[in-house]
Amino acid sequence: MMSLRWIPLIPLFAVAVNIFFGARLGRKNAGLLACAAVGLSFLISLYLFWLLPATGVFRDAVFTWIDSPPFKAELAFQVDALSAVMLLVVTGIGFLIHLYSLGYMGHDEGMVRYFAYLNLFIFFMVLLVMADNLLLLFVGWEGVGLCSYLLIGFWHQEHVNTIAGNKAFIVNRIGDFGFLLGILLLVRELGGQGVWTLDFPALKESAPLLRPEKVTLITLLLFLG
Repeated sequence: MMSLRWIPLIPLFAVAVNIFFGARLGRKNAGLLACAAVGLSFLISLYLFWLLPATGVFRDAVFTWIDSPPFKAELAFQVDALSAVMLLVVTGIGFLIHLYSLGYMGHDEGMVRYFAYLNLFIFFMVLLVMADNLLLLFVGWEGVGLCSYLLIGFWHQEHVNTIAGNKAFIVNRIGDFGFLLGILLLVRELGGQGVWTLDFPALKESAPLLRPEKVTLITLLLFLG
Protein backbone atom coordinates (compact mmCIF):
# COMPACT_ATOMS: atom_id res chain seq x y z
CA MET A 1 0.00 0.00 0.00
CA MET A 2 1.29 3.44 -0.93
CA SER A 3 1.93 6.13 1.70
CA LEU A 4 -0.92 8.64 1.56
CA ARG A 5 0.86 11.24 3.68
CA TRP A 6 2.89 12.56 0.74
CA ILE A 7 -0.18 14.09 -0.90
CA PRO A 8 -0.61 16.76 1.82
CA LEU A 9 3.06 16.89 2.86
CA ILE A 10 4.43 18.00 -0.51
CA PRO A 11 2.42 21.27 -0.63
CA LEU A 12 3.24 21.84 3.05
CA PHE A 13 6.95 21.43 2.26
CA ALA A 14 6.61 24.06 -0.48
CA VAL A 15 4.97 26.41 2.04
CA ALA A 16 7.95 26.05 4.39
CA VAL A 17 10.49 26.59 1.61
CA ASN A 18 8.75 29.72 0.32
CA ILE A 19 8.35 31.17 3.81
CA PHE A 20 11.99 30.71 4.80
CA PHE A 21 13.80 30.87 1.45
CA GLY A 22 11.32 32.61 -0.87
CA ALA A 23 13.26 35.88 -0.88
CA ARG A 24 16.37 34.04 -2.11
CA LEU A 25 14.47 31.98 -4.66
CA GLY A 26 12.82 35.00 -6.24
CA ARG A 27 9.21 35.42 -7.25
CA LYS A 28 9.27 33.27 -10.38
CA ASN A 29 11.06 30.32 -8.78
CA ALA A 30 8.80 30.49 -5.71
CA GLY A 31 5.77 30.32 -8.00
CA LEU A 32 7.23 27.43 -9.99
CA LEU A 33 7.97 25.53 -6.77
CA ALA A 34 4.38 26.02 -5.59
CA CYS A 35 3.03 24.81 -8.95
CA ALA A 36 5.33 21.79 -8.97
CA ALA A 37 4.26 20.81 -5.45
CA VAL A 38 0.55 20.82 -6.27
CA GLY A 39 1.19 19.16 -9.63
CA LEU A 40 3.09 16.34 -7.93
CA SER A 41 0.27 15.88 -5.40
CA PHE A 42 -2.15 15.66 -8.33
CA LEU A 43 -0.05 12.97 -10.03
CA ILE A 44 0.10 10.93 -6.82
CA SER A 45 -3.68 11.34 -6.41
CA LEU A 46 -4.19 10.18 -10.00
CA TYR A 47 -2.02 7.11 -9.39
CA LEU A 48 -3.93 6.42 -6.17
CA PHE A 49 -7.25 6.69 -8.02
CA TRP A 50 -6.00 4.17 -10.57
CA LEU A 51 -4.88 1.74 -7.84
CA LEU A 52 -7.99 1.99 -5.69
CA PRO A 53 -10.57 -0.79 -6.14
CA ALA A 54 -14.18 0.32 -6.53
CA THR A 55 -15.06 -0.62 -2.95
CA GLY A 56 -11.57 -0.42 -1.46
CA VAL A 57 -10.10 1.87 1.18
CA PHE A 58 -6.48 2.93 1.68
CA ARG A 59 -5.41 4.01 5.17
CA ASP A 60 -2.15 5.51 6.40
CA ALA A 61 -1.69 5.97 10.18
CA VAL A 62 1.15 8.42 10.85
CA PHE A 63 1.15 8.53 14.66
CA THR A 64 -1.12 8.81 17.70
CA TRP A 65 -1.43 12.52 18.43
CA ILE A 66 -3.86 12.33 21.36
CA ASP A 67 -3.52 9.48 23.87
CA SER A 68 -5.44 10.47 26.98
CA PRO A 69 -7.26 7.35 28.19
CA PRO A 70 -9.95 6.52 27.50
CA PHE A 71 -9.89 8.94 24.53
CA LYS A 72 -7.48 8.29 21.67
CA ALA A 73 -7.00 9.97 18.30
CA GLU A 74 -4.58 9.20 15.48
CA LEU A 75 -3.11 11.41 12.82
CA ALA A 76 -4.23 9.14 10.02
CA PHE A 77 -5.37 9.49 6.42
CA GLN A 78 -8.04 7.46 4.67
CA VAL A 79 -9.01 7.40 1.00
CA ASP A 80 -12.02 5.64 -0.51
CA ALA A 81 -13.58 6.04 -3.96
CA LEU A 82 -15.36 9.32 -3.12
CA SER A 83 -12.39 10.96 -1.42
CA ALA A 84 -10.11 9.82 -4.26
CA VAL A 85 -12.32 11.71 -6.72
CA MET A 86 -12.33 14.77 -4.44
CA LEU A 87 -8.53 14.62 -4.22
CA LEU A 88 -8.36 14.82 -8.01
CA VAL A 89 -10.72 17.81 -7.97
CA VAL A 90 -8.80 19.65 -5.24
CA THR A 91 -5.29 19.03 -6.56
CA GLY A 92 -6.24 19.19 -10.25
CA ILE A 93 -8.16 22.47 -10.10
CA GLY A 94 -5.67 23.76 -7.54
CA PHE A 95 -2.84 23.10 -10.00
CA LEU A 96 -4.65 25.06 -12.73
CA ILE A 97 -5.21 27.97 -10.33
CA HIS A 98 -1.51 27.93 -9.46
CA LEU A 99 -0.56 28.01 -13.16
CA TYR A 100 -2.93 30.91 -13.83
CA SER A 101 -1.55 32.77 -10.82
CA LEU A 102 1.99 32.59 -12.22
CA GLY A 103 1.01 35.12 -14.86
CA TYR A 104 -1.63 37.01 -12.90
CA MET A 105 0.63 37.64 -9.88
CA GLY A 106 3.89 37.82 -11.82
CA HIS A 107 4.51 41.52 -11.13
CA ASP A 108 3.14 41.62 -7.58
CA GLU A 109 5.65 42.27 -4.81
CA GLY A 110 3.81 39.83 -2.52
CA MET A 111 3.93 36.93 -4.98
CA VAL A 112 6.00 34.68 -2.71
CA ARG A 113 3.62 35.23 0.20
CA TYR A 114 0.63 34.63 -2.10
CA PHE A 115 1.92 31.24 -3.25
CA ALA A 116 2.72 30.26 0.34
CA TYR A 117 -0.92 30.99 1.24
CA LEU A 118 -2.18 29.13 -1.83
CA ASN A 119 -0.09 26.04 -1.09
CA LEU A 120 -1.24 26.14 2.52
CA PHE A 121 -4.85 26.29 1.30
CA ILE A 122 -4.29 23.16 -0.81
CA PHE A 123 -2.67 21.42 2.18
CA PHE A 124 -5.67 22.04 4.42
CA MET A 125 -8.15 21.11 1.67
CA VAL A 126 -6.36 17.80 1.16
CA LEU A 127 -6.28 17.29 4.94
CA LEU A 128 -10.03 17.88 5.02
CA VAL A 129 -10.67 15.33 2.26
CA MET A 130 -8.30 12.64 3.59
CA ALA A 131 -9.02 12.92 7.33
CA ASP A 132 -9.58 9.56 9.02
CA ASN A 133 -11.46 11.06 11.97
CA LEU A 134 -13.69 13.98 12.85
CA LEU A 135 -11.03 15.75 14.88
CA LEU A 136 -8.55 15.87 12.00
CA LEU A 137 -11.36 16.89 9.66
CA PHE A 138 -12.11 19.80 12.00
CA VAL A 139 -8.44 20.86 11.88
CA GLY A 140 -8.58 20.80 8.08
CA TRP A 141 -11.80 22.82 8.07
CA GLU A 142 -10.31 25.44 10.41
CA GLY A 143 -7.23 25.68 8.20
CA VAL A 144 -9.35 26.21 5.09
CA GLY A 145 -11.17 29.03 6.88
CA LEU A 146 -7.87 30.63 7.90
CA CYS A 147 -6.47 30.45 4.37
CA SER A 148 -9.69 31.89 2.93
CA TYR A 149 -9.26 34.85 5.27
CA LEU A 150 -5.61 35.30 4.27
CA LEU A 151 -6.33 35.09 0.53
CA ILE A 152 -9.44 37.29 0.54
CA GLY A 153 -7.56 39.97 2.47
CA PHE A 154 -4.28 39.46 0.60
CA TRP A 155 -4.16 43.03 -0.70
CA HIS A 156 -4.80 44.33 2.80
CA GLN A 157 -3.63 47.81 1.85
CA GLU A 158 -7.10 48.28 0.31
CA HIS A 159 -9.62 48.70 3.10
CA VAL A 160 -12.42 46.92 1.20
CA ASN A 161 -10.36 43.71 1.04
CA THR A 162 -9.69 43.83 4.78
CA ILE A 163 -13.41 44.19 5.46
CA ALA A 164 -14.24 41.28 3.12
CA GLY A 165 -11.65 39.08 4.82
CA ASN A 166 -13.01 39.93 8.26
CA LYS A 167 -16.57 39.15 7.15
CA ALA A 168 -15.53 35.75 5.79
CA PHE A 169 -13.65 35.01 9.02
CA ILE A 170 -16.64 35.88 11.23
CA VAL A 171 -19.16 33.92 9.13
CA ASN A 172 -16.89 30.85 9.20
CA ARG A 173 -16.67 31.04 12.99
CA ILE A 174 -20.45 30.68 13.23
CA GLY A 175 -20.29 27.42 11.30
CA ASP A 176 -17.28 26.31 13.33
CA PHE A 177 -19.25 26.69 16.55
CA GLY A 178 -21.95 24.32 15.28
CA PHE A 179 -19.35 21.86 13.99
CA LEU A 180 -17.45 21.81 17.29
CA LEU A 181 -20.66 21.53 19.30
CA GLY A 182 -21.68 18.52 17.18
CA ILE A 183 -18.32 16.83 17.81
CA LEU A 184 -18.52 17.45 21.57
CA LEU A 185 -22.08 16.13 21.71
CA LEU A 186 -21.02 13.05 19.76
CA VAL A 187 -18.14 12.42 22.18
CA ARG A 188 -20.47 12.78 25.16
CA GLU A 189 -23.13 10.45 23.77
CA LEU A 190 -20.76 7.75 22.52
CA GLY A 191 -18.54 8.05 25.58
CA GLY A 192 -21.55 7.09 27.66
CA GLN A 193 -21.71 3.91 25.58
CA GLY A 194 -18.00 3.17 26.08
CA VAL A 195 -16.91 4.40 22.63
CA TRP A 196 -14.01 6.85 22.96
CA THR A 197 -12.90 7.50 19.40
CA LEU A 198 -13.83 9.77 16.50
CA ASP A 199 -12.48 7.48 13.76
CA PHE A 200 -15.01 7.22 10.93
CA PRO A 201 -15.15 3.38 10.82
CA ALA A 202 -15.80 3.25 14.58
CA LEU A 203 -18.44 6.00 14.33
CA LYS A 204 -20.22 4.07 11.58
CA GLU A 205 -20.31 0.92 13.71
CA SER A 206 -21.42 2.82 16.81
CA ALA A 207 -24.21 4.84 15.16
CA PRO A 208 -26.96 2.34 16.17
CA LEU A 209 -26.10 3.02 19.83
CA LEU A 210 -27.41 6.58 19.54
CA ARG A 211 -31.04 7.58 19.92
CA PRO A 212 -32.63 8.88 16.66
CA GLU A 213 -33.22 12.38 18.04
CA LYS A 214 -29.56 12.61 19.07
CA VAL A 215 -28.44 11.49 15.62
CA THR A 216 -30.62 14.19 14.06
CA LEU A 217 -29.28 16.93 16.34
CA ILE A 218 -25.63 15.92 15.88
CA THR A 219 -26.09 15.71 12.10
CA LEU A 220 -27.63 19.19 11.95
CA LEU A 221 -24.82 20.66 14.05
CA LEU A 222 -22.13 19.04 11.89
CA PHE A 223 -23.97 20.19 8.76
CA LEU A 224 -24.00 23.75 10.13
CA GLY A 225 -20.22 23.65 9.96
